[in-house]
Amino acid sequence: MKISIAQVISILVFSTFLTACKKDGVDDQIFTIAVIPDTQNMVDFSHQNSENYPIDSAGMFIQQMQYLADNTNVRGGDIEFVTSVGDVWQHRENGVDPAHANRGLTAADDSPKKNSKNKNGIYDFEIPLAKRGYNILAETGIPFSVVPGNHDYDWYWRDSRFPRQRDRFDELRDERGRIVRFDPTIIGMTHVGGLDNFRSVFSNIGPYFKNKNWYISSYNGGANSAQVFQAGGYKFLHLGLEMQSGDDVLNWAQEVIDANIGIPTIISTHDFLTTDGERKQRINADYSRVDPGYHKATEEIWEEFIAINDQIFMVLSGHNHAQSRRTDDNSFGHKVYQIMADYQDRGQSLRSDPDKFPIPLSDGWLRLMEFNMEKDIPLINVRTYSTYYKKFSYEIPEYALWYKKWEHPELTDEEFNAMDHFSIELLDFRERFNKN
Repeated sequence: MKISIAQVISILVFSTFLTACKKDGVDDQIFTIAVIPDTQNMVDFSHQNSENYPIDSAGMFIQQMQYLADNTNVRGGDIEFVTSVGDVWQHRENGVDPAHANRGLTAADDSPKKNSKNKNGIYDFEIPLAKRGYNILAETGIPFSVVPGNHDYDWYWRDSRFPRQRDRFDELRDERGRIVRFDPTIIGMTHVGGLDNFRSVFSNIGPYFKNKNWYISSYNGGANSAQVFQAGGYKFLHLGLEMQSGDDVLNWAQEVIDANIGIPTIISTHDFLTTDGERKQRINADYSRVDPGYHKATEEIWEEFIAINDQIFMVLSGHNHAQSRRTDDNSFGHKVYQIMADYQDRGQSLRSDPDKFPIPLSDGWLRLMEFNMEKDIPLINVRTYSTYYKKFSYEIPEYALWYKKWEHPELTDEEFNAMDHFSIELLDFRERFNKN
């Protein structure tokens, strides 16, 4: 069989491409997606040595970001993509933002006051610290995403239609004094508004994302965004969505999917699963109830967007203080893996009494999701790593002793450890994406 000069050139070009891909780690069959849970307590301006705090929380945050940067593919590691599930910083202004005020929303008399205790702390410390940390990651050039959590909005208030009734809290407690029934008419419903602060750091036209070939689309100034990355022989699509997204956000997300048909897709959003693995909003932060024209319940998002788009195979979230996961079939009978992790309440690094609730900090814990595409059935090994202790969860014998009581007291030690160190078989991945 004779080969034409054009065919020879084509073969040489393709071979060069494959060599380049291999060199750049694009064709590596084992790679990692890193998930940054809520970092708000590390970035909190009041959790610093300058405020007589007993630990350098800012240093813990920077340490975490440096670890991620040092382990990216461009620096010899295997991290190909990084996603933050929101609550980058802690504080917001107290009160109602102008857009919601114009729609008639007002704050209850007992709206939270703590968030305005030091207005300058938000702007003089927390946002600059967030920039400093993400500068470290951005300098590597690795594709990454950040979605806004409820703490990243500009304004925060308790809705006047659902004021907090502290004198009735005993109605919600069990015999041990714990709140076990969450009645929004007693606890009070919160709401958030405005994303100017978030866009001041993570804007679609800011230095992190402007003109990046992997940052392919955005909505609402970067509060929602789309990225692509190549790893394990596949092209992946990632969508970062505002929490409890409304129709406008989901319509934009659908347009992105329609323009990238058949690409394995991962969703990151702040709020999706509870600690019990249910698709429900936290009862005092159900924006679909406070502001239904602009927000949807998570179950609605599942039914109206995720389940009907067959290429979505994973959803990542934070917000709720612990960890959970579930797997469901979508409308096509294919698996969607939903994983939640939020370690912001962890404070073993500051604990003096093991029987007292720890001072919330996070202890530097994050998620590393190692994809092994060498296997006939691709496998994800999920590991939880502390950049403070410099150990994986399974390397700490006291791990359950430290955290189980406050996160999942109903579990055995073995079961609790398995919440942070487990594997997922992507059972139908080849079937769905073998033509990618």
